[in-house]
Amino acid sequence: MAHGEVVHTAPADLPYGAALTSSGRVSRVHLTGDANTDLPPFGRDELIRLDETLSAAIRSTNIRFTAYVGDIGTEGARGLKDIFAAAPSADESVLIAVSPNAHTVDVVAGSAVSDRATEEVCKLGVTAAVSEFRAGNLVDGIVSAIRVMSAAIQSP
Repeated sequence: MAHGEVVHTAPADLPYGAALTSSGRVSRVHLTGDANTDLPPFGRDELIRLDETLSAAIRSTNIRFTAYVGDIGTEGARGLKDIFAAAPSADESVLIAVSPNAHTVDVVAGSAVSDRATEEVCKLGVTAAVSEFRAGNLVDGIVSAIRVMSAAIQSP
Protein backbone atom coordinates (compact mmCIF):
# COMPACT_ATOMS: atom_id res chain seq x y z
CA MET A 1 0.00 0.00 0.00
CA ALA A 2 1.37 3.40 -0.99
CA HIS A 3 1.25 6.46 1.26
CA GLY A 4 -2.12 8.19 0.92
CA GLU A 5 -3.72 5.24 -0.84
CA VAL A 6 -7.36 4.68 0.06
CA VAL A 7 -8.08 1.21 1.40
CA HIS A 8 -11.64 -0.08 1.58
CA THR A 9 -12.43 -2.24 4.58
CA ALA A 10 -15.64 -4.11 5.23
CA PRO A 11 -17.10 -3.34 8.67
CA ALA A 12 -16.93 -7.04 9.55
CA ASP A 13 -13.15 -6.98 8.95
CA LEU A 14 -12.47 -4.12 11.36
CA PRO A 15 -10.53 -4.85 14.56
CA TYR A 16 -12.26 -5.13 17.91
CA GLY A 17 -13.63 -1.82 19.18
CA ALA A 18 -13.58 -0.16 15.76
CA ALA A 19 -16.38 1.38 13.69
CA LEU A 20 -16.50 2.84 10.21
CA THR A 21 -17.75 6.45 10.31
CA SER A 22 -20.00 8.02 7.70
CA SER A 23 -16.97 9.86 6.28
CA GLY A 24 -15.13 6.57 5.78
CA ARG A 25 -12.71 7.04 8.69
CA VAL A 26 -12.20 4.25 11.19
CA SER A 27 -12.89 5.22 14.80
CA ARG A 28 -11.43 2.90 17.40
CA VAL A 29 -11.63 2.47 21.14
CA HIS A 30 -8.28 1.67 22.71
CA LEU A 31 -8.62 -0.63 25.66
CA THR A 32 -6.28 -0.61 28.62
CA GLY A 33 -5.65 -3.20 31.31
CA ASP A 34 -7.43 -6.53 31.37
CA ALA A 35 -10.30 -5.89 29.02
CA ASN A 36 -13.16 -8.26 28.31
CA THR A 37 -12.98 -8.38 24.52
CA ASP A 38 -16.17 -10.43 24.35
CA LEU A 39 -18.20 -7.43 25.44
CA PRO A 40 -17.52 -4.23 23.45
CA PRO A 41 -17.63 -1.09 25.62
CA PHE A 42 -19.75 0.89 23.16
CA GLY A 43 -21.90 0.16 20.16
CA ARG A 44 -21.03 1.21 16.61
CA ASP A 45 -23.29 4.27 16.62
CA GLU A 46 -21.99 5.36 20.01
CA LEU A 47 -18.38 5.08 18.80
CA ILE A 48 -19.17 7.14 15.74
CA ARG A 49 -20.94 9.85 17.76
CA LEU A 50 -18.07 10.00 20.24
CA ASP A 51 -15.46 10.11 17.49
CA GLU A 52 -17.26 12.86 15.59
CA THR A 53 -17.64 14.91 18.78
CA LEU A 54 -13.96 14.51 19.67
CA SER A 55 -12.91 15.45 16.12
CA ALA A 56 -15.12 18.56 16.07
CA ALA A 57 -13.83 19.69 19.49
CA ILE A 58 -10.22 19.24 18.45
CA ARG A 59 -10.78 21.17 15.21
CA SER A 60 -12.56 24.07 16.91
CA THR A 61 -10.17 24.47 19.87
CA ASN A 62 -6.82 23.06 18.72
CA ILE A 63 -6.82 21.10 21.98
CA ARG A 64 -6.71 17.32 22.03
CA PHE A 65 -9.64 15.83 23.98
CA THR A 66 -9.33 12.32 25.40
CA ALA A 67 -12.03 10.25 27.08
CA TYR A 68 -11.19 7.52 29.58
CA VAL A 69 -13.84 5.14 30.89
CA GLY A 70 -12.78 2.69 33.56
CA ASP A 71 -11.41 2.28 37.03
CA ILE A 72 -9.46 5.31 38.25
CA GLY A 73 -8.13 3.41 41.23
CA THR A 74 -8.48 3.65 44.96
CA GLU A 75 -6.08 6.58 45.28
CA GLY A 76 -8.38 8.98 43.41
CA ALA A 77 -6.25 11.96 42.37
CA ARG A 78 -3.09 9.83 42.09
CA GLY A 79 -4.83 7.38 39.75
CA LEU A 80 -6.18 10.26 37.70
CA LYS A 81 -2.67 11.75 37.41
CA ASP A 82 -1.32 8.42 36.17
CA ILE A 83 -4.08 8.09 33.59
CA PHE A 84 -3.57 11.66 32.40
CA ALA A 85 0.20 11.24 32.16
CA ALA A 86 -0.34 8.24 29.85
CA ALA A 87 -2.64 10.22 27.54
CA PRO A 88 -1.21 11.38 24.20
CA SER A 89 0.14 14.96 24.37
CA ALA A 90 -1.06 15.31 27.97
CA ASP A 91 0.29 18.85 28.41
CA GLU A 92 -1.72 20.00 25.39
CA SER A 93 -4.93 18.09 26.06
CA VAL A 94 -8.04 17.75 28.18
CA LEU A 95 -8.91 14.41 29.75
CA ILE A 96 -12.44 13.40 30.69
CA ALA A 97 -12.14 10.42 33.05
CA VAL A 98 -15.26 8.50 33.99
CA SER A 99 -15.30 5.73 36.58
CA PRO A 100 -18.80 4.21 36.27
CA ASN A 101 -18.36 1.83 39.21
CA ALA A 102 -17.21 4.62 41.53
CA HIS A 103 -19.78 7.06 40.08
CA THR A 104 -17.15 9.74 39.44
CA VAL A 105 -16.23 12.00 36.57
CA ASP A 106 -13.14 14.19 36.51
CA VAL A 107 -11.84 16.62 33.93
CA VAL A 108 -8.17 17.60 33.82
CA ALA A 109 -6.48 20.13 31.53
CA GLY A 110 -2.82 20.04 30.58
CA SER A 111 -0.48 22.83 31.59
CA ALA A 112 -0.10 24.16 28.04
CA VAL A 113 -3.88 24.66 27.64
CA SER A 114 -4.98 25.48 31.19
CA ASP A 115 -5.23 29.17 30.31
CA ARG A 116 -8.09 28.31 27.89
CA ALA A 117 -9.40 25.09 29.44
CA THR A 118 -9.76 26.76 32.80
CA GLU A 119 -11.08 25.24 36.00
CA GLU A 120 -14.46 26.87 35.27
CA VAL A 121 -14.59 25.27 31.81
CA CYS A 122 -13.73 21.87 33.31
CA LYS A 123 -16.51 22.30 35.89
CA LEU A 124 -18.97 23.03 33.08
CA GLY A 125 -17.94 19.76 31.45
CA VAL A 126 -18.47 17.80 34.66
CA THR A 127 -21.91 19.36 35.15
CA ALA A 128 -22.95 18.51 31.59
CA ALA A 129 -21.74 14.93 31.98
CA VAL A 130 -23.36 14.31 35.35
CA SER A 131 -26.85 15.26 34.18
CA GLU A 132 -26.65 12.66 31.39
CA PHE A 133 -25.06 10.05 33.65
CA ARG A 134 -27.95 10.38 36.09
CA ALA A 135 -30.28 9.47 33.22
CA GLY A 136 -28.13 6.39 32.53
CA ASN A 137 -26.50 7.73 29.37
CA LEU A 138 -22.74 7.17 29.55
CA VAL A 139 -21.79 8.14 26.01
CA ASP A 140 -24.24 11.05 25.95
CA GLY A 141 -22.63 12.36 29.13
CA ILE A 142 -19.15 12.25 27.63
CA VAL A 143 -20.38 13.85 24.40
CA SER A 144 -22.19 16.60 26.34
CA ALA A 145 -19.08 17.35 28.40
CA ILE A 146 -16.90 17.62 25.30
CA ARG A 147 -19.39 19.84 23.46
CA VAL A 148 -19.92 22.20 26.40
CA MET A 149 -16.21 22.55 27.08
CA SER A 150 -15.24 23.05 23.44
CA ALA A 151 -17.93 25.74 23.10
CA ALA A 152 -16.57 27.50 26.20
CA ILE A 153 -12.92 27.35 25.16
CA GLN A 154 -11.61 30.26 23.16
CA SER A 155 -9.68 29.38 20.00
CA PRO A 156 -6.06 30.52 19.98
